Amino acid sequence: MKNKIIVALLSVSVALFTIGLFLPKQAIAHCDGLDGPVVKAAQNALETGNVNLVLIWVQKKDEAEIKKAFQKTLAVRKLNPQVRELADMYFFETLVRIHRAGEGAPYTGLQPAGRDLGPAIPATDKALESGKVEPLLKLLTESMQKGVREQFKQVTAKKKFGKDDVSAGQEYVNGYVEFVHYVERIYEAAKNPAEGHYPDSQGVAAHKE
Repeated sequence: MKNKIIVALLSVSVALFTIGLFLPKQAIAHCDGLDGPVVKAAQNALETGNVNLVLIWVQKKDEAEIKKAFQKTLAVRKLNPQVRELADMYFFETLVRIHRAGEGAPYTGLQPAGRDLGPAIPATDKALESGKVEPLLKLLTESMQKGVREQFKQVTAKKKFGKDDVSAGQEYVNGYVEFVHYVERIYEAAKNPAEGHYPDSQGVAAHKE
């Protein structure tokens, strides 16, 4: 019976790893990282035997599948260190895949720890851990001001063109449109809460509008 479970876990892990190799890398989100919050929750759940620590990361309809995978993992990981590592990875992959599916995001495989996620995500996590939002606000404010000032400078530099210089006028209009959309996106992002995961391709497309 144990051998059958081991084979099943190995098959699922290989399948999920293969999917991760061939799906496009559309999204960057630390929930799919080995050092991300979902995997950390999974590690705590396996160490304590408390599945509730990971159920918060999935939707109600997916709880049964996670509980089943959790029990399989607990049963197998006791055999030896090598099997334990494989079983844990199986559970990590299952949990992250189902979590991302619930958010409408594709599963592209577990990502290595220590990725460069930029300054915003680590600052957000640090703010939540420390209970201090001021450093995060400072980062966002400085970044926003820098972006607005740079684009404003570029647009105003193109504003003084001859009335018969159509080409220069078109360059100004292009800069004007980009600047307006840039400011509009900042305002909408600040006003409305974000939901789910957003592929990088969507962000690029929006920036070009």
